[in-house]
Amino acid sequence: MPQNEHIEQSIKRHGRRLDYHEKLRKKQGREPHDRALKAKKLHGLKAKLYNKKRHAEKIQMKKTLKMHQEKKTKAKDAEKVPEGAVPAYLLDREGQTRAKVLSNMIKQKRKEKAGKWDVPLPKVRAVGEDEVFRVVKTGKTRRKCWKRMVTKVTFVGDAFTRKPPKYERFIRPMGLRFKKAHVTHPELKATFCLSIIGVKKNPQSPMYTTLGVITKGTVIEVNVSELGLVTQGGKVVWGKYAQVTNNPENDGCINAVLLV
Repeated sequence: MPQNEHIEQSIKRHGRRLDYHEKLRKKQGREPHDRALKAKKLHGLKAKLYNKKRHAEKIQMKKTLKMHQEKKTKAKDAEKVPEGAVPAYLLDREGQTRAKVLSNMIKQKRKEKAGKWDVPLPKVRAVGEDEVFRVVKTGKTRRKCWKRMVTKVTFVGDAFTRKPPKYERFIRPMGLRFKKAHVTHPELKATFCLSIIGVKKNPQSPMYTTLGVITKGTVIEVNVSELGLVTQGGKVVWGKYAQVTNNPENDGCINAVLLV
């Protein structure tokens, strides 16, 4: 599991504190006072920069409010006025334009947000547990069938240590453990052999995700530090997500497309 997801996992399991929403409401209510106090205390260049930032935010807020007010207004459009005679009952309807700037802007933002998490393979074939796991009989009686052997490609970290065979529930064969993937950059149209950091999500089952099972459509995290990708702040990008596009257990390698 990535280091930064322990809080989210705790919220999913146990929920939030009972006074969470009340505290959040009070914090949001105090925020304008805190910002005003900060603006009063700052001096020199920092004060200029801070006030410039606040000024820009206020202008943007006023523009948004104005767009909300003009949302349902009607205005005459000279280009849409039809030529020739028009019946009296159509005079008020024709040649009008509605202010849809705000709604269009919101729709565009939604599209961009949805496109950000768009994956190359949105739908994949369902893989059942009988296909992924093979029953391993243990003991002298051959009646004990509580062990399972994973028949698909898996990923385990460098710090992974096997449990003693007596207590091992899932066996992940060494021959099906992969550490590298062939990742294609969709914009550069180039493929790189990159190290796998972890399995982010297997769409088939959360159990497959925790076991590190890699099937078609699985989102994995790969080390892209050698590609030299840089953020807007100038920091080198270390890990990025990629989606597996082939069946690794059949091909003997993992092919994936980088999510950019």
